[in-house]
Amino acid sequence: MAVMPMRTLMALLLLMTGLATVGAELRVAVSIPPLLDFVRQVGGDRVEAELLVPPGADPHTYEIRPAQMRFLAQARLLVVVGLGLEWWLEDVVSAAGNPELEVVMTSKGIAAIDGDPHIWLDPLNAVLQVAAIRDALIRADPAGRLTYEINAARYISRILALHEEIEEKISSWTHREFVALHGAWAYFARRYGLKQLAVIVPYPGREPSAREVARITALIRERGIPAIFVEVQHPPGVAELIAAETGAALVTLDPLGGVPGLEDYLSLMRYNLERMEKALG
Repeated sequence: MAVMPMRTLMALLLLMTGLATVGAELRVAVSIPPLLDFVRQVGGDRVEAELLVPPGADPHTYEIRPAQMRFLAQARLLVVVGLGLEWWLEDVVSAAGNPELEVVMTSKGIAAIDGDPHIWLDPLNAVLQVAAIRDALIRADPAGRLTYEINAARYISRILALHEEIEEKISSWTHREFVALHGAWAYFARRYGLKQLAVIVPYPGREPSAREVARITALIRERGIPAIFVEVQHPPGVAELIAAETGAALVTLDPLGGVPGLEDYLSLMRYNLERMEKALG
């Protein structure tokens, strides 16, 4: 009986090991599109990522579907923002019945503004979120440490370049104050020296009173505010009336993306920057 050479045997063993791991990617559920991009940028081919709140939906009100629950029941990580954005988090994790599921709270360690969850709209916060995702992937899949570290370092460098680009552009803007329909832009404003002077609908589903509308209208006139930021996830509603009364421009932004052309975080932020610049620059 012929004896198989050791080199051939080792090659076969490596091949069998590789075949055994095909389709065995780390399952990761994520709450919103920017986090989906972060996970894919860091995890690459080692992860299978599932988005829970689809593009165009409001994460403040979206309800998780049965098919998504089935994915969570087999997932290793659930990556979320926290700060109350994923209002369903506790109930969904309990219902998933998955003792192996680790919840990755990417807002941990980030200085919050009055409990506002929209931390990713500050690119330097996004860097911290990417680092948290990298560390969670390493905990769940130690064999992929080098891949995750290299991918994260490469992606963080791109986010830092974006930050410098935004700083440079905003430095020449002639206007720095705005009003927002929905209070998503406080972190962006804080980072780049802008001022979100008022929020028309501070809580989803709760329309402002007539007195509040009158106050914001007077503020826009008094300060000469050129723009009201609205969002694709929310109907403009009363913001249109205020714009008509004051002459302020309605500027439609997208804090979440995930739609064609805005699937990745860097493109999303550049899109919003361009829209802001037309009104404030």
